Amino acid sequence: MELKDYFESTKGVGVLATADSDGKVDAAIYARPHFMEDGTLAVIMRDRLSHHNLQSNPHATFLFMEEGPGYKGKRLFMTKVREEKDTELLYSLRRREYSNDKEEAKFLVFFKLENELPLVGAGK
Repeated sequence: MELKDYFESTKGVGVLATADSDGKVDAAIYARPHFMEDGTLAVIMRDRLSHHNLQSNPHATFLFMEEGPGYKGKRLFMTKVREEKDTELLYSLRRREYSNDKEEAKFLVFFKLENELPLVGAGK
């Protein structure tokens, strides 16, 4: 199954891990990434710690744990390549809307996928 199809058809919980330039680590719950036509992955972010960390350290890991028994899922190792602030594309990709959506800036952050591993184990 292609990675895009996997994320469109699989329910679960995602965690984005980032670190600042000093190596101070953060992890936060995030929605599944969007798969763009140019091959990048995109994540919608508010201007909080994860976004702040990506300004000085472009590397991130997205851990996705599937719903259900056992430990199934994916680990995606990514590098930030660019971002957009409050663009039409960002708003067209949103999967849900919140009452305070207009009050805080949002960023569409694009990543290059460096490596994909299973949730548990070393993979290939």
